Amino acid sequence: MTTASRTVTVAATQTSCSWDRDANVASVERLVREAAGRGAQIILPQELFETPYFCKDQKQSLFSLAAPVEDHPVIARMSALARELSVVIPVSFFEKARNAYYNSVAIVDADGTVLGVYRKSHIPDGPGYQEKFYFSPGDTGIQVYKTRYATIGCAICWDQWFPETARVMALKGAEVLLYPTAIGSEPQDSGIDSQGHWTRVMQGHAGANLMPLVASNRIGREEGETCGITFYGSSFIAGPQGEIVAQADRESETVLTATFDLDRIALQRASWGVFRDRRPELYGPLLTLDGETPVRR
Repeated sequence: MTTASRTVTVAATQTSCSWDRDANVASVERLVREAAGRGAQIILPQELFETPYFCKDQKQSLFSLAAPVEDHPVIARMSALARELSVVIPVSFFEKARNAYYNSVAIVDADGTVLGVYRKSHIPDGPGYQEKFYFSPGDTGIQVYKTRYATIGCAICWDQWFPETARVMALKGAEVLLYPTAIGSEPQDSGIDSQGHWTRVMQGHAGANLMPLVASNRIGREEGETCGITFYGSSFIAGPQGEIVAQADRESETVLTATFDLDRIALQRASWGVFRDRRPELYGPLLTLDGETPVRR
């Protein structure tokens, strides 16, 4: 008996960001080109790469960084790049939608078409990561997108801490999970280093759902008016058992690639039985905050 084979090469990237927006976008384009030159077909830049991570402070003037998806110059540039290189690029951006603002990702297919926009579902709020000042909770729901090379699920940074997000993407047919990220030191406590925890949680998503996972983080020290953050990089690609197949260090600009046989992995996923043996009728408490009272819709 001959089994089918459908392979895909994915890439994670990481770089530093300054307030030179053109230089930041040029750096991401350079890394995308490098990844494509190494055979990557789905290439993930980091979260909000157009500028430094501006959520360190609450500043009214920074809302001017946002733009609608239809008129966003970075999405247009990445769409042209995707079309030129025949690659898929999830593009993280600060979205303005009339009077609403979102932390969003546009999924650009290999012909340059924007397949859709996902708006970050879980919005953090803490020292140095004051996203609730800038972003409304996403209203798109958790989505997957059928691209030229694979069906992908792409969630954003804080979404990565929630196993429900990964499971929903898997249930909707994702074959690869992607997480653009901006995470580093905790300004309120220099003794906190979440890098290992951050990595292991996403390894768990890959292993629990038996599918590859790509996480792209930024690097470098960024100072705000009230605090600074040292972003710890460590971007990685995990395999379908949660194993790390490639990982960057904490400080270097990096492109990582890995190739997976999606059809072989699909057979492994089916035979392992974790989707066959799910019991949705028992999971009602997941629709509550306290384990008992349903959330009103």
